Amino acid sequence: MITDPNIEQYMHDLLPPRDEVLAEIEAYAAEHKIPIIGPAVARFLTALVKMTKAKRIFELGSAVGYSTIWLVRAAGPDAEVHYSDGSPANAERARGYFERAGVASRISVHVGDALTALASVPGTFDLIFNDVDKDGYPAVLDAVPDRIKPGGLFVTDNTLWHGRVLHPQEATDAAVCLFNRRLFESPQFYTTQLPIRDGVSVAIRL
Repeated sequence: MITDPNIEQYMHDLLPPRDEVLAEIEAYAAEHKIPIIGPAVARFLTALVKMTKAKRIFELGSAVGYSTIWLVRAAGPDAEVHYSDGSPANAERARGYFERAGVASRISVHVGDALTALASVPGTFDLIFNDVDKDGYPAVLDAVPDRIKPGGLFVTDNTLWHGRVLHPQEATDAAVCLFNRRLFESPQFYTTQLPIRDGVSVAIRL
């Protein structure tokens, strides 16, 4: 936990109940130890999408589609949201959730390497959400700047990485630390970081 567990619980208790599909995904993810962003970060993402009126969104690393549903709902009926995940089983489960949530027609599903999927879709995006395997974070930073429109957002989850950024020991820890440093130093982005859940970084494309 990055913040005091009591504060985390207080924040969680303030959140309105999720609908049946989202609640089911939360329960499934907890049971099967599938990492999802959770409702607090999801509501933060929703606020970012609504504030910026983002419509064209690419999600790098989408697991079972929890964050995808939040993003597409926030972007509205004209949304174009791209889901990507390396697991065919995750993608198949996500498709079912998208259908039940009534948002499948606005989501393109890509199975395989997330950056390969991004490269296959032309044009720039209003928002790119990065949640791939952590050792891939530096490569994501190399790939995304030219794919985000000026004024668009690059949002990354897990940038405090369970506190391991303080004392990196494993390769994944070092990759997150390198990503954080390079993102804040990049002349292409104006970046801020919030200690919500496991750390979320928001970078504005300059």
